[in-house]
Amino acid sequence: MEMSEVTRAIATATSIAGSLGLAANDAIVLHNSNKLALRLTPCDVFARVAPVGQEVAQFEVELAQRLAEVGSPVAALEPRVDPLVYTRDGFAVTLWTYYEPATPHVSPVDYAKALEQLHVGMRKVEMASPHFSDRITEAEKIVADPSLSPELPDADRTFLSSRLRSVRRAIDERGAEEQLLHGEPHPGNVLSTTYGALFIDLETCCRGPVELDLAHVPEAVCAQYPGVDQELLDDCRQLVLAMVAAWRWDVGDQFPNGRRWGNDFLRVLREGPPWPTLDTMAGRLDGQ
Repeated sequence: MEMSEVTRAIATATSIAGSLGLAANDAIVLHNSNKLALRLTPCDVFARVAPVGQEVAQFEVELAQRLAEVGSPVAALEPRVDPLVYTRDGFAVTLWTYYEPATPHVSPVDYAKALEQLHVGMRKVEMASPHFSDRITEAEKIVADPSLSPELPDADRTFLSSRLRSVRRAIDERGAEEQLLHGEPHPGNVLSTTYGALFIDLETCCRGPVELDLAHVPEAVCAQYPGVDQELLDDCRQLVLAMVAAWRWDVGDQFPNGRRWGNDFLRVLREGPPWPTLDTMAGRLDGQ
């Protein structure tokens, strides 16, 4: 969000928390892109804020409740208030438990066990959800329409459109078993807590093969996850790189240094396999 929007979003979140009896005199910005993640203090509540119409918060709240009921490792909603989506001043706000970090990072073994446990729990939950191909379609629309990606050079537009089509076809042709997935279980969406590894940000949940989730996690985590189809995982990693490249060229994208990320992801796609993981890409970009 732009800083003017951030200021309004913080005011809205603290106002909502206060109206619910939660002391929220201050807010710490934990993450800011198209959505805002805040730590409200002194009540110690984690708030997620998005412009109304740019969120699927109700879906996330309902899914979090169902996953908690089957013992899945997901962050809990704030227990002191009703589990609702609170809307005010053009923003949708959800309130969650804030967890103090137990360790700097989740170990690959614990990460893989938690992701496997999440997948087991997701197989027990019956809930309408998008298919992963819907996300590919959204990426294809961004790339195909110059008004949605005006800074994307024509040659890159043609290349990325072709790559999205071909990798979609390759995954479809494998006919892998599908289930409910997190959608983006990358390291930024897993917390190290005293309760173990917990996943956050369930707005991206979709149906697809588990390898699609594994394509978002470090290689060391994949090595600990049982029964991985390596060829399918390679296809899914390529797909994730192509979709992230598309999103970084979206005219409305507010990811920090998004265009630099978009260029680097295009370069890696052109170089070909082996396909790097997202954490590897992030490390390269942070080191530049």
